[in-house]
Formats: sequence, C-alpha cells, structure tokens
Amino acid sequence: MKLTITLLAALLLPPLAALHAAETNQPNIVIFIADDLSWHDVACFGGPTGAKTPHLDRLASEGLKLTGFFSPASVCSPTRQALLTGLYPVRSGAYPNHSRVKPGTKSLPHYLRTLGYRSACAGKTHFGPMSCYPFDKLLPMQGEKGGGEDEAESDGDLDTSGMEQFIRANSTPPFCLYIATHEPHGPWTKGNQAAYDPAKLKLPPYLVDTPETRRWIATYYAEVTYMDAQVGSVLRMLEKTGHARDTLFLFFSEQGNSVPQGKWTCYDPGIRVAAIARWPGQIKPGTENAALVQYVDVLPTLLAVAGGKPPAAPAEIDGRSFLDVLRGQSDRHREHVFAQHTARGIIKGPPAYGTRAVRDTRWKLIVNLEPEAEFQNGISNGTLLQSWRQKGEAGDPFARTQAARYTRRPAVELYDLQVDPWELNNIAAKPEHAAVVARLRTQLDAWMQQQGDEGDKTEREANEHQARARAGKKAKAT
Repeated sequence: MKLTITLLAALLLPPLAALHAAETNQPNIVIFIADDLSWHDVACFGGPTGAKTPHLDRLASEGLKLTGFFSPASVCSPTRQALLTGLYPVRSGAYPNHSRVKPGTKSLPHYLRTLGYRSACAGKTHFGPMSCYPFDKLLPMQGEKGGGEDEAESDGDLDTSGMEQFIRANSTPPFCLYIATHEPHGPWTKGNQAAYDPAKLKLPPYLVDTPETRRWIATYYAEVTYMDAQVGSVLRMLEKTGHARDTLFLFFSEQGNSVPQGKWTCYDPGIRVAAIARWPGQIKPGTENAALVQYVDVLPTLLAVAGGKPPAAPAEIDGRSFLDVLRGQSDRHREHVFAQHTARGIIKGPPAYGTRAVRDTRWKLIVNLEPEAEFQNGISNGTLLQSWRQKGEAGDPFARTQAARYTRRPAVELYDLQVDPWELNNIAAKPEHAAVVARLRTQLDAWMQQQGDEGDKTEREANEHQARARAGKKAKAT
C-alpha cells in the first residue's frame, strides 16, 4: 500500500505543481552560476571561442540573452554575495575574495521566505556568515572536499538527485534553487580534453598565442563543455519533475576565467557576464537585450517576479528590478555599471592593489589605486606569463605589452569600446578624451563615496573582512 501511494504521489506531483503555479502566479526560480567562466566562451554569445556549449545555446534559443550584464567584482566570493544580497561589495563588506558580509545583512532566502518560497543552495557556497544566507537546504557536491564559508579547495560534481528530492519534498509552495557549480574553475581536469586540439583553437584577441596558452585554453574549454552538460542535467531534471514551464531559469557565467586580462582585473573579460533567462510564457524565445544590468539587480528582480516589493534603492540595497527588460518592455536599465577588485588577500597577492571601474555603453574608465605597486597572484610568475615574456623578448611587441600590463598598470586607463572592444589601447592620456575621463571619474567618485569606499584605506583593511584571515589572526593570538 505504501509503495502504491508513493507512486501515485509521483504521478500527481507535476500536475499539482503546475496547478499551484497557475493559482499563485509565483514561478519557481532556478539560478545556475558557473565558476570562472568568461562570457565569450558561451558559444551563442559570439566568441571568438572554440568552446562547445550546446545546452546553453539551446537555453538561449528558448529565452533571452542579456548582453549588457556585468559583475561588480572580478573574483568569486564578492560576485556571488552581490547577487544574493543586492549590495555592491564594499557596502556589504564582502569585497575581498573569501569574504563575509556584515552581520545582519539580508539575502535572497530571507526575502523569498516571506513570500512563501522554499530555498536550497546546491554546490559551492563561498559566502558568509551562514546566518546571513538562511537557505532551507544546503545540498553539497558529490565527492566534495572541504566546504564551509571559505571553499577555496573544495571540488565535486553537482547532484541533481538531491535537487530533485528537494523539489519533490513539497508540491505546494514555490521553490528557489540556487545552483553553484565548481566548473570551469581551475585546475582544469574535467571533461573530454581529447575533444579540443590546442593547435586548432580560436583564441580571443587579448591572449598571446603561445603553445602554453593553447594548452591552457584546451583544458579549460573541456571543462566549459563539462559545465554545459551540468546545465543540461538540471534542465532535464526540471522536465522530469514537471517544472520546465513554470520556472524562471537564470544562467550566469560569473566573472572571467583565470588567464590574463580576465579574473582579477576590471577589463571586460573579467567582469562581463553571459546571462541567459528562460521563462516560458513571459520571455520571448530567441531574443536578446543589451540593457546595462548588474548582479545587484538580480535580487530585486526576483522579488518583483515573486510578487513582492523589493527593498528601496539606494537606501536599503543597490539593485533595481529589471523585470521590464526580461519581458522585452525596455532596452534600457542603467546608465553606468561599476566594478572593483581587491588584490589584498588573494593567493600570493600584494599588500594592496585595488582597482575600480565605471563603464557605459561606449566608454570604460579604470582607476588603479596603487599604480606604483606591482600586481601579483598565483599566475603572475607562472609558466603561462613566462611564455608571453619569452615571446616578447624574442621581438613580439604585442606579447611584450600584454605580459607587462598584467603586473604594471597606470593610474588611469580609458578605452573606447566602440573601436577597441577588447581594451588593448589605453587612450586616457590623449587630450581630446579629457572630458570623457573627467565625466566618468565624477561618476566613479560619487559611487565610491556612496559605498563608503575610501580607496587605498579600504584596500588595506580587506583582511578584516576575510574568514580565513580572521581565523589565522585568532589562532596566532591564542
């Protein structure tokens, strides 16, 4: 008898779930965030790339590509916490990597709970303190090592069976599933590496073409395709549970991968996001929108989708709902997007090397707060950069320039994205662009002031916001 009831419940769950969604007008929500994926390596965004992403390409054909979407930071933890809190990193306190928001900060699970949603986080957390992220369920990766707020060494595979159990556990309330895979974060060991011949790869223009670069990118592309297959597994799981049509599915590529000019920088390969939204009946399939949007805008948008009233901006949060963009009712959202990077506290990082940036649809201004310092991290003296330096020493001017600018950058950089979309030609010193620099600097300074960002002082206090740094200090004192 018990088995019969269980089978009957499984058969009735999809129709009951669909009926509930129709009655409440509250869609289920799935957020899938990749880890260290460059926006141009989702094939349907136009590349140049040799990566194969068939499931994401299909998702885009069924929904909307957001081509003006940006992260407010170029490392993982600040990016994710901005998405979940609707706050820019310095304001929330989560601005260095492996960071924590200020105690008492509210996040997406807080707000959705008041609207009747169950929530689960599947995979990587990389946020804290956990009291500020009260998901109803934490679903770890299969075979995961480590864990907790500071998951620097954690790895594992997504467990869609655990997600399915969470969905089926209650057929009445709507659910929010936040999925954070570890892929394609390095080291790139997953996927079919034989599928990518280094000699035949397409490389973006900002990379120096060396055998070492091609070997790195080939293994990275294999893991990009592996991540794409995970997206496919989640989509199949939604179909299996009867929730393919009553769910808003959001995919985000996070910040860029860990090759130069990507992660750890405020160039577009480090902060631009491949964002895709599918919502049957609400989002027109096969469309795209270039409105400027940021991660901080996700939280208020989801609250509006769920029928709630988002917190006021900028009094309570920094984000604003872009629901009209999702529905194709507007192609404008923000006039400017902002970003920052804090190098203090990254692996093999310098005492201070802060970067701030502002961008509109044409111009990008980058301010390096400690231009006299040298940027350092885990790859600045590694084999990839060494191959670039060797090619530069052999007479290649592009290789010499790209290798040098990774560790030494001027106080101010300006790029005309209309003619230089890959940010290779800094024109900040040209007199004819002085007015543009002044206009964008005014915007950036106003944003920093509103955020409580004191520049170099804020950079040198970064360790106070890191769980690992505080733990080390406490252990040393003990």
